[in-house]
Amino acid sequence: MSRRLIVPSERSKLDPFVVVTGDASPRDQRDLMERPFFSLAKAKRTRPILYQTGDVSVEVYAVPEHGMATIWDADVLIWAASQIVEAENLGLKTSRFLRFTPYQLLIAVGRQTGARDYKLLKGALARLQATVVRTSIRHGENWRRHQFSWINEWEECARGDGRIEGMEFVLPDWFYRGVIDRSLVLTIDPAYFSLTGGIERWLYRVARKHAGRQPRGWLFEVAHLHEKSGSLAKLADFAFDLRRIAARQPLPGYRLNIERRDRRELLRILPCKSSTAPVDGAVNQLGTSGVRAIGTSGVPVSGFRECKPQLTLWQDATIPGRNLESNLESNCCSGPVRVADNAAASAELPTEHSSEQSLPHPDHKTGGGR
Repeated sequence: MSRRLIVPSERSKLDPFVVVTGDASPRDQRDLMERPFFSLAKAKRTRPILYQTGDVSVEVYAVPEHGMATIWDADVLIWAASQIVEAENLGLKTSRFLRFTPYQLLIAVGRQTGARDYKLLKGALARLQATVVRTSIRHGENWRRHQFSWINEWEECARGDGRIEGMEFVLPDWFYRGVIDRSLVLTIDPAYFSLTGGIERWLYRVARKHAGRQPRGWLFEVAHLHEKSGSLAKLADFAFDLRRIAARQPLPGYRLNIERRDRRELLRILPCKSSTAPVDGAVNQLGTSGVRAIGTSGVPVSGFRECKPQLTLWQDATIPGRNLESNLESNCCSGPVRVADNAAASAELPTEHSSEQSLPHPDHKTGGGR
Protein backbone atom coordinates (compact mmCIF):
# COMPACT_ATOMS: atom_id res chain seq x y z
CA MET A 1 0.00 0.00 0.00
CA SER A 2 1.53 3.30 -1.10
CA ARG A 3 1.78 6.16 1.33
CA ARG A 4 0.59 9.56 0.19
CA LEU A 5 3.13 12.37 0.50
CA ILE A 6 1.62 15.25 2.46
CA VAL A 7 3.08 18.62 1.48
CA PRO A 8 2.85 21.21 4.28
CA SER A 9 1.05 24.47 3.55
CA GLU A 10 3.21 27.43 2.63
CA ARG A 11 1.54 29.32 5.46
CA SER A 12 3.25 27.03 7.98
CA LYS A 13 6.58 28.57 6.92
CA LEU A 14 5.49 32.20 7.14
CA ASP A 15 4.62 34.49 10.03
CA PRO A 16 1.13 35.92 9.48
CA PHE A 17 0.71 39.63 8.91
CA VAL A 18 -2.52 40.37 10.77
CA VAL A 19 -4.39 43.34 9.32
CA VAL A 20 -6.19 45.26 12.06
CA THR A 21 -7.66 48.21 10.15
CA GLY A 22 -8.65 49.15 6.64
CA ASP A 23 -7.59 52.79 6.99
CA ALA A 24 -4.64 52.84 4.59
CA SER A 25 -4.16 55.09 1.57
CA PRO A 26 -4.72 53.07 -1.63
CA ARG A 27 -1.50 52.08 -3.34
CA ASP A 28 -0.95 50.27 -6.60
CA GLN A 29 2.04 48.30 -7.84
CA ARG A 30 3.67 50.04 -10.80
CA ASP A 31 4.26 46.91 -12.87
CA LEU A 32 0.55 46.13 -12.79
CA MET A 33 -0.59 49.63 -13.74
CA GLU A 34 0.16 49.77 -17.44
CA ARG A 35 0.69 46.28 -18.78
CA PRO A 36 -2.01 43.74 -19.66
CA PHE A 37 -2.15 41.55 -16.55
CA PHE A 38 -5.94 41.34 -16.15
CA SER A 39 -9.08 40.85 -18.18
CA LEU A 40 -10.95 44.13 -18.71
CA ALA A 41 -14.31 42.41 -19.16
CA LYS A 42 -16.68 41.00 -16.54
CA ALA A 43 -17.54 38.09 -18.82
CA LYS A 44 -15.40 35.00 -18.32
CA ARG A 45 -12.20 35.14 -20.36
CA THR A 46 -10.13 32.05 -21.14
CA ARG A 47 -8.15 33.35 -24.12
CA PRO A 48 -4.60 34.09 -22.91
CA ILE A 49 -2.90 37.48 -22.93
CA LEU A 50 0.40 37.42 -24.84
CA TYR A 51 2.25 40.74 -24.71
CA GLN A 52 5.81 41.34 -25.89
CA THR A 53 7.88 44.48 -26.35
CA GLY A 54 11.66 44.36 -26.49
CA ASP A 55 12.78 41.80 -23.93
CA VAL A 56 9.74 42.49 -21.70
CA SER A 57 7.03 39.86 -21.91
CA VAL A 58 3.74 39.24 -20.11
CA GLU A 59 1.78 36.02 -20.55
CA VAL A 60 -1.45 35.43 -18.65
CA TYR A 61 -3.33 32.13 -18.76
CA ALA A 62 -6.73 31.17 -17.39
CA VAL A 63 -8.49 27.90 -16.67
CA PRO A 64 -11.99 27.32 -18.08
CA GLU A 65 -13.52 26.66 -14.66
CA HIS A 66 -12.80 30.12 -13.25
CA GLY A 67 -11.61 32.29 -16.12
CA MET A 68 -8.93 34.95 -15.98
CA ALA A 69 -8.62 37.35 -13.03
CA THR A 70 -10.31 40.65 -13.89
CA ILE A 71 -9.32 44.22 -13.20
CA TRP A 72 -12.03 44.24 -10.49
CA ASP A 73 -10.37 41.22 -8.87
CA ALA A 74 -7.16 43.28 -8.81
CA ASP A 75 -8.77 45.38 -6.05
CA VAL A 76 -7.71 42.58 -3.69
CA LEU A 77 -4.07 43.11 -4.67
CA ILE A 78 -4.38 46.90 -4.38
CA TRP A 79 -5.80 46.48 -0.88
CA ALA A 80 -3.03 44.07 0.10
CA ALA A 81 -0.34 46.42 -1.25
CA SER A 82 -1.91 49.34 0.63
CA GLN A 83 -1.86 47.48 3.94
CA ILE A 84 1.70 46.23 3.49
CA VAL A 85 3.07 49.66 2.54
CA GLU A 86 1.24 51.34 5.41
CA ALA A 87 2.65 48.85 7.91
CA GLU A 88 6.16 49.16 6.44
CA ASN A 89 5.95 52.96 6.71
CA LEU A 90 5.09 52.54 10.39
CA GLY A 91 8.09 50.28 10.93
CA LEU A 92 6.02 47.13 11.36
CA LYS A 93 6.93 43.69 10.09
CA THR A 94 4.94 42.27 7.21
CA SER A 95 4.90 39.07 5.22
CA ARG A 96 3.25 37.51 2.19
CA PHE A 97 0.82 35.70 4.50
CA LEU A 98 -2.10 38.07 5.24
CA ARG A 99 -4.79 37.40 7.83
CA PHE A 100 -7.85 39.67 7.81
CA THR A 101 -11.62 39.89 7.90
CA PRO A 102 -13.54 40.11 4.60
CA TYR A 103 -15.35 43.16 6.00
CA GLN A 104 -12.04 45.08 6.17
CA LEU A 105 -11.23 44.39 2.54
CA LEU A 106 -14.70 45.02 1.15
CA ILE A 107 -15.13 48.35 2.95
CA ALA A 108 -11.67 49.54 1.90
CA VAL A 109 -12.35 48.98 -1.81
CA GLY A 110 -15.82 50.52 -1.76
CA ARG A 111 -17.89 47.32 -1.84
CA GLN A 112 -21.03 46.39 0.08
CA THR A 113 -20.88 43.75 2.80
CA GLY A 114 -23.91 41.61 2.05
CA ALA A 115 -23.93 37.87 1.43
CA ARG A 116 -23.63 38.44 -2.33
CA ASP A 117 -20.51 40.57 -1.88
CA TYR A 118 -18.83 37.90 0.25
CA LYS A 119 -19.64 35.37 -2.46
CA LEU A 120 -18.18 37.66 -5.14
CA LEU A 121 -15.03 38.11 -3.03
CA LYS A 122 -14.53 34.35 -2.88
CA GLY A 123 -14.98 34.21 -6.65
CA ALA A 124 -12.30 36.86 -7.05
CA LEU A 125 -9.90 34.92 -4.83
CA ALA A 126 -10.56 31.77 -6.86
CA ARG A 127 -9.75 33.56 -10.14
CA LEU A 128 -6.65 35.20 -8.67
CA GLN A 129 -5.36 31.81 -7.58
CA ALA A 130 -6.28 30.04 -10.81
CA THR A 131 -4.74 32.68 -13.12
CA VAL A 132 -1.16 31.88 -14.12
CA VAL A 133 1.24 34.71 -14.98
CA ARG A 134 4.58 34.33 -16.71
CA THR A 135 6.72 37.45 -17.11
CA SER A 136 10.28 38.67 -17.59
CA ILE A 137 9.63 41.91 -15.67
CA ARG A 138 12.12 42.38 -12.83
CA HIS A 139 14.03 39.25 -13.73
CA GLY A 140 17.38 38.56 -12.10
CA GLU A 141 20.78 38.44 -13.75
CA ASN A 142 20.58 34.75 -14.59
CA TRP A 143 16.80 34.34 -14.59
CA ARG A 144 14.56 35.22 -17.53
CA ARG A 145 11.03 34.13 -16.61
CA HIS A 146 9.00 34.16 -13.41
CA GLN A 147 5.78 32.15 -13.24
CA PHE A 148 3.25 32.53 -10.45
CA SER A 149 -0.41 32.97 -9.56
CA TRP A 150 -1.70 36.15 -7.96
CA ILE A 151 -2.58 34.22 -4.81
CA ASN A 152 -0.71 31.06 -3.86
CA GLU A 153 -3.40 29.76 -1.51
CA TRP A 154 -6.30 31.09 0.54
CA GLU A 155 -8.65 29.89 3.24
CA GLU A 156 -11.74 31.14 5.05
CA CYS A 157 -12.72 30.67 8.68
CA ALA A 158 -16.48 30.19 9.12
CA ARG A 159 -18.80 29.72 12.08
CA GLY A 160 -21.23 26.85 12.37
CA ASP A 161 -23.97 28.92 10.74
CA GLY A 162 -21.76 29.55 7.71
CA ARG A 163 -20.93 33.18 8.51
CA ILE A 164 -17.37 34.06 7.45
CA GLU A 165 -15.33 35.44 10.35
CA GLY A 166 -11.89 35.63 8.82
CA MET A 167 -9.78 34.96 5.76
CA GLU A 168 -6.13 34.51 4.95
CA PHE A 169 -4.10 34.21 1.78
CA VAL A 170 -0.49 34.02 0.65
CA LEU A 171 0.78 36.43 -1.99
CA PRO A 172 3.44 35.43 -4.55
CA ASP A 173 6.99 36.52 -3.87
CA TRP A 174 7.15 38.47 -7.16
CA PHE A 175 4.25 40.70 -6.14
CA TYR A 176 5.37 41.09 -2.52
CA ARG A 177 8.85 42.21 -3.55
CA GLY A 178 7.34 44.76 -5.89
CA VAL A 179 5.33 46.19 -3.00
CA ILE A 180 8.04 46.47 -0.35
CA ASP A 181 10.35 48.15 -2.87
CA ARG A 182 9.29 51.72 -2.19
CA SER A 183 10.05 52.92 -5.73
CA LEU A 184 7.61 50.46 -7.27
CA VAL A 185 4.40 51.64 -5.58
CA LEU A 186 2.19 54.64 -6.37
CA THR A 187 -0.72 56.16 -4.48
CA ILE A 188 -4.03 56.12 -6.30
CA ASP A 189 -7.19 58.14 -5.82
CA PRO A 190 -9.77 56.33 -3.64
CA ALA A 191 -12.34 57.31 -6.27
CA TYR A 192 -10.70 54.70 -8.52
CA PHE A 193 -12.83 52.04 -6.85
CA SER A 194 -16.01 53.77 -8.03
CA LEU A 195 -15.04 53.41 -11.71
CA THR A 196 -17.37 50.83 -13.22
CA GLY A 197 -15.85 50.18 -16.65
CA GLY A 198 -12.91 47.85 -17.20
CA ILE A 199 -11.24 50.09 -19.78
CA GLU A 200 -11.60 53.24 -17.68
CA ARG A 201 -10.18 51.44 -14.65
CA TRP A 202 -7.21 50.29 -16.70
CA LEU A 203 -6.89 53.75 -18.27
CA TYR A 204 -6.76 55.43 -14.86
CA ARG A 205 -3.89 53.19 -13.81
CA VAL A 206 -2.05 54.00 -17.06
CA ALA A 207 -2.66 57.72 -16.48
CA ARG A 208 -1.45 57.57 -12.88
CA LYS A 209 1.68 55.68 -13.84
CA HIS A 210 2.63 57.70 -16.94
CA ALA A 211 1.12 61.16 -16.64
CA GLY A 212 1.41 61.31 -12.86
CA ARG A 213 1.23 64.98 -11.90
CA GLN A 214 3.15 66.34 -14.87
CA PRO A 215 1.51 69.60 -16.05
CA ARG A 216 1.88 68.57 -19.69
CA GLY A 217 0.65 65.06 -19.14
CA TRP A 218 1.26 62.23 -21.59
CA LEU A 219 0.32 61.54 -25.20
CA PHE A 220 -0.57 58.05 -26.41
CA GLU A 221 -1.40 56.65 -29.80
CA VAL A 222 -4.73 54.84 -29.53
CA ALA A 223 -3.40 51.81 -31.40
CA HIS A 224 -0.57 51.58 -28.88
CA LEU A 225 -2.98 51.77 -25.96
CA HIS A 226 -5.05 49.00 -27.51
CA GLU A 227 -2.00 46.75 -27.67
CA LYS A 228 -1.00 47.55 -24.09
CA SER A 229 -4.48 46.87 -22.73
CA GLY A 230 -4.71 43.24 -23.81
CA SER A 231 -8.37 43.88 -24.67
CA LEU A 232 -10.18 41.37 -26.87
CA ALA A 233 -12.14 44.20 -28.51
CA LYS A 234 -11.33 45.23 -32.06
CA LEU A 235 -9.23 48.37 -32.41
CA ALA A 236 -12.18 50.31 -33.85
CA ASP A 237 -14.41 49.32 -30.90
CA PHE A 238 -11.63 50.08 -28.41
CA ALA A 239 -11.13 53.54 -29.97
CA PHE A 240 -14.89 54.16 -29.81
CA ASP A 241 -14.88 53.28 -26.10
CA LEU A 242 -12.01 55.73 -25.52
CA ARG A 243 -13.97 58.50 -27.24
CA ARG A 244 -16.99 57.82 -25.05
CA ILE A 245 -14.81 57.83 -21.92
CA ALA A 246 -13.19 61.10 -23.00
CA ALA A 247 -16.65 62.61 -23.48
CA ARG A 248 -17.69 61.63 -19.95
CA GLN A 249 -14.36 62.51 -18.25
CA PRO A 250 -14.76 59.95 -15.42
CA LEU A 251 -11.11 59.55 -14.40
CA PRO A 252 -10.38 61.14 -11.00
CA GLY A 253 -7.51 63.60 -11.28
CA TYR A 254 -7.12 63.41 -15.07
CA ARG A 255 -8.63 64.95 -18.18
CA LEU A 256 -8.69 63.10 -21.50
CA ASN A 257 -8.47 64.79 -24.90
CA ILE A 258 -8.77 63.05 -28.28
CA GLU A 259 -6.40 64.45 -30.92
CA ARG A 260 -5.68 63.54 -34.55
CA ARG A 261 -2.43 63.92 -36.44
CA ASP A 262 -1.58 62.53 -39.87
CA ARG A 263 -4.60 60.20 -39.82
CA ARG A 264 -3.56 58.86 -36.43
CA GLU A 265 -5.84 59.06 -33.43
CA LEU A 266 -4.17 60.10 -30.18
CA LEU A 267 -5.22 60.34 -26.56
CA ARG A 268 -3.73 63.06 -24.39
CA ILE A 269 -3.93 62.54 -20.63
CA LEU A 270 -3.62 65.71 -18.55
CA PRO A 271 -3.55 65.83 -14.75
CA CYS A 272 -6.03 68.05 -12.96
CA LYS A 273 -7.11 68.41 -9.35
CA SER A 274 -6.77 65.10 -7.54
CA SER A 275 -7.25 63.82 -4.02
CA THR A 276 -4.01 61.86 -4.10
CA ALA A 277 -0.99 63.45 -2.51
CA PRO A 278 2.74 62.77 -2.77
CA VAL A 279 3.77 59.95 -0.43
CA ASP A 280 7.55 59.35 -0.24
CA GLY A 281 8.98 61.04 -3.26
CA ALA A 282 8.92 60.95 -7.00
CA VAL A 283 9.29 57.77 -8.95
CA ASN A 284 7.85 58.42 -12.39
CA GLN A 285 9.69 59.47 -15.52
CA LEU A 286 8.34 61.08 -18.68
CA GLY A 287 8.30 59.96 -22.29
CA THR A 288 6.21 59.52 -25.39
CA SER A 289 3.97 56.51 -25.81
CA GLY A 290 3.78 54.90 -29.20
CA VAL A 291 3.65 58.09 -31.26
CA ARG A 292 5.80 59.48 -34.04
CA ALA A 293 6.74 63.16 -34.29
CA ILE A 294 5.38 63.93 -30.86
CA GLY A 295 7.07 63.99 -27.51
CA THR A 296 6.40 63.69 -23.92
CA SER A 297 4.38 65.58 -22.79
CA GLY A 298 -2.85 60.56 9.95
CA VAL A 299 -3.59 56.96 9.34
CA PRO A 300 -3.90 54.46 12.20
CA VAL A 301 -1.78 51.35 12.58
CA SER A 302 -2.64 48.99 9.73
CA GLY A 303 -1.32 45.73 11.02
CA PHE A 304 0.97 43.89 13.35
CA ARG A 305 2.85 40.63 13.44
CA GLU A 306 1.33 37.71 15.27
CA CYS A 307 4.53 35.68 15.72
CA LYS A 308 7.89 36.78 17.09
CA PRO A 309 10.33 35.51 14.46
CA GLN A 310 10.06 36.78 10.90
CA LEU A 311 11.04 34.51 8.06
CA THR A 312 13.73 35.96 5.81
CA LEU A 313 12.98 35.17 2.18
CA TRP A 314 16.17 36.70 0.84
CA GLN A 315 19.54 37.64 2.30
CA ASP A 316 19.24 41.37 2.45
CA ALA A 317 16.83 44.22 1.79
CA THR A 318 18.21 44.96 -1.68
CA ILE A 319 15.64 44.21 -4.34
CA PRO A 320 17.21 44.27 -7.82
CA GLY A 321 15.66 45.10 -11.13
CA ARG A 322 13.55 48.20 -10.60
CA ASN A 323 11.19 48.51 -13.50
CA LEU A 324 12.03 52.01 -14.68
CA GLU A 325 12.39 50.91 -18.31
CA SER A 326 8.63 50.67 -18.71
CA ASN A 327 8.40 54.31 -19.73
CA LEU A 328 10.93 53.68 -22.47
CA GLU A 329 8.82 50.73 -23.53
CA SER A 330 6.02 53.17 -24.24
CA ASN A 331 8.20 54.91 -26.83
CA CYS A 332 7.96 52.04 -29.28
CA CYS A 333 4.87 50.79 -31.01
CA SER A 334 4.12 52.36 -34.34
CA GLY A 335 7.44 53.77 -35.45
CA PRO A 336 10.52 55.69 -34.31
CA VAL A 337 10.12 58.57 -31.91
CA ARG A 338 11.29 61.97 -33.07
CA VAL A 339 11.44 65.39 -31.46
CA ALA A 340 8.20 66.23 -29.72
CA ASP A 341 5.98 68.64 -27.87
CA ASN A 342 5.95 67.49 -24.25
CA ALA A 343 8.74 66.11 -22.06
CA ALA A 344 10.89 63.05 -22.71
CA ALA A 345 12.31 60.10 -20.91
CA SER A 346 15.34 60.77 -18.77
CA ALA A 347 18.73 59.64 -20.03
CA GLU A 348 19.21 57.96 -16.67
CA LEU A 349 16.68 55.27 -17.55
CA PRO A 350 17.97 51.87 -18.72
CA THR A 351 18.75 51.74 -22.42
CA GLU A 352 19.14 48.02 -23.03
CA HIS A 353 16.23 48.00 -25.51
CA SER A 354 17.73 49.05 -28.79
CA SER A 355 14.30 49.68 -30.31
CA GLU A 356 13.26 52.08 -27.56
CA GLN A 357 14.44 55.66 -27.67
CA SER A 358 14.72 58.25 -24.97
CA LEU A 359 14.58 61.97 -25.68
CA PRO A 360 16.21 64.32 -23.16
CA HIS A 361 14.32 67.49 -22.30
CA PRO A 362 15.82 70.48 -20.47
CA ASP A 363 12.63 71.10 -18.47
CA HIS A 364 12.21 67.49 -17.36
CA LYS A 365 10.85 66.94 -13.88
CA THR A 366 10.11 63.61 -12.33
CA GLY A 367 6.49 63.05 -11.46
CA GLY A 368 4.26 60.82 -9.42
CA GLY A 369 4.59 59.95 -5.79
CA ARG A 370 4.26 56.83 -3.74
